[in-house]
Amino acid sequence: MIGPLNWRMKRLKYLTQRVMGSMTQRGLRGTMARIAQEFRPPTVSAPTWTLEPADQPFAPFELPTNETPLVSVIIPVYGKLSYTLACLRSIARHGAKTPFEVIVVDDASTDATATTLAQVSGLRLLQNSRNLGFIGSCNAGAETARGSHLLFLNNDTQVTPGWLDRLLDCFHEERDCGIAGSRLIYPDGRLQEAGGIIFSNADGWNYGRFEQPDNPEFLYRRDADYVSGASLMIDAALFGQLGGFDSRYAPAYYEDTDLAFAARAMGKRVIYQPESLIIHFEGISSGTDLQAGVKQYQLVNKTKFADKWAAVLANQPAPNTPAKDAIQHRHRPHILILDALTPDASRDSGSLRMVNIMRLLGEMGWRVSFMADNRIASHEEILQLGRIGVHTLCKPWSPSLARWLASESNTVQAVMMCRHYVATPNLDLVRRLAPGAKTIFDTVDLHFLREQRAAEHTNNKAIANQANASRQRELALIRACDVTLVVSPVEQALLSREVPEAKVELLSNIHEVFGRGAGFAERKDLVFVGGFGHPPNVDAVNWLVSEIYPRIRAARPEIALHLIGDIPDSERSQLSGPGIHIHGRVSDLRPWMEGCRIALAPLRYGAGVKGKVNMAMSHGLPVVATSVAAEGMQLHHGDNILVGDDADAFASAVLRLDDDDSLWLRLSERGLDNIRQHFSFDAAREALRRTLPSIS
Repeated sequence: MIGPLNWRMKRLKYLTQRVMGSMTQRGLRGTMARIAQEFRPPTVSAPTWTLEPADQPFAPFELPTNETPLVSVIIPVYGKLSYTLACLRSIARHGAKTPFEVIVVDDASTDATATTLAQVSGLRLLQNSRNLGFIGSCNAGAETARGSHLLFLNNDTQVTPGWLDRLLDCFHEERDCGIAGSRLIYPDGRLQEAGGIIFSNADGWNYGRFEQPDNPEFLYRRDADYVSGASLMIDAALFGQLGGFDSRYAPAYYEDTDLAFAARAMGKRVIYQPESLIIHFEGISSGTDLQAGVKQYQLVNKTKFADKWAAVLANQPAPNTPAKDAIQHRHRPHILILDALTPDASRDSGSLRMVNIMRLLGEMGWRVSFMADNRIASHEEILQLGRIGVHTLCKPWSPSLARWLASESNTVQAVMMCRHYVATPNLDLVRRLAPGAKTIFDTVDLHFLREQRAAEHTNNKAIANQANASRQRELALIRACDVTLVVSPVEQALLSREVPEAKVELLSNIHEVFGRGAGFAERKDLVFVGGFGHPPNVDAVNWLVSEIYPRIRAARPEIALHLIGDIPDSERSQLSGPGIHIHGRVSDLRPWMEGCRIALAPLRYGAGVKGKVNMAMSHGLPVVATSVAAEGMQLHHGDNILVGDDADAFASAVLRLDDDDSLWLRLSERGLDNIRQHFSFDAAREALRRTLPSIS
């Protein structure tokens, strides 16, 4: 048993041990840089939108539309011309990467709507001969739409960057997506809706109303009972199959909720997409008085909706269920993942692996919550995880791990703890506060093995002592947890000897197979990918620059070397030299993966499997590596990789490969085969199914 005070003391103890271990391997400067990375303050994003003034005098303008649209934006209007113009000006300002058209359906307005909108270029204007109401106007617009997807948009809205493209992403990236809806905010910046909840009595609830819009609770994709018709995208074919908005709800209200229930009845999902942000002047179109005007139909149509969907409503949450529970009423199993830092797939291979694990868990039906040990996440990191449906628990929005576990103990079926220095101080707390949860220890790589090899490479007694301490901690965790994950078959075999009673699963790196772009002749130069936050990379880069590359350049001065990764400014001057290009950390590796001829992995110690090797091979880029870098990856010299373990052998392998286009092509093809066979999403999916309890 462990109480909050003991838990904090235990965490402090292990933080101290981590600092001392880092000092041994990285030195003072490297340790301070690592601490700065881990405890950086979260970045605050400035708003990316501005309001278009509704009182701006009209002047003709043009919409950036397309004659062959993929998306048809349908805006029903009845009067309120100034708001319609502001909406259209926001579309003109922000546009979209996706080809789209804008159809405004004028529902027999009595003001100057028709004559004014006729002066907006790129707009398709339909005019109803009589007033059809919101539902009739939307259906009329859909009948003339040319896009494969329809986006219904209120005229009392304004769009922001990504408004349309991010909704369409859901149809490309989410299985069985039928409808996607935006995050709606008020003009003053407060949240209006983050997907809707329907209770068993047919009452609706705008989830997140009046909350802060940047709270991570509202920044991840998830299934919703319904999304507001103020900004709703649907597959055009599905809309036709459903017969459009049901006319029984004319003139308006509950038609968007009914459409969502009908889509789900067809096996489609309704998805809330927070990255599509829409400003909604709620009440402008229909007012707010439930006893007057169009708004009075909200109560009338609730009864109609309840009658139509009585059987389905019986499975909805009961009235007065807390919103945070009601939003998750579909009973997906819940896993909490704890790691040292919030993953950023562009930062390191461990982050890429973790992001892909979470993506697979979501596809397998799990609800995923993530917490970094320091509870810090930038806005962009929150959005990145939100794209794969992960709720990021971080400051200042979420409580401590202890408080969160206490409140969610009944919902969590599994807890995955990554790295021994995160798992050790937290395991007892997880056991006490979530006793029913399966505990999973993800080694990421066996730290004690990496440290043992570092000690042997440097003949450093302090690192050897650190390795022994890490070994004791990691083996104790492996014995204590229900399942342990390793990334290498070498590590799996080692643990089968050390702790034969433990359940150890192989869950290696996970990569998409991008394929080879340019051929041998169109490429040139060498590339190394690896940041200085990882000590084996520091040693590898220094060895590469001081001993290997000078041999290559002496033979072929035209071959340049590109270094990519977090490299401190203080180290760059020592690495600089003729032919060496230091790029630092980049957001997209593709220009080098598709433009360089050879990737290098000159690691002299380490453990696990090497993401830099996987990444290069996933792009069909051949690799020259050391035996350590190729370990545990089913790689064989001359077949799918070239290996050199001293500077002469390594440089000779590079020069040989740079000369031989047939060898280059063979390594490229067989490297791709290696990724498909051993590092695919399918292989990882099977490992996760063996690891986690069955989903009922």
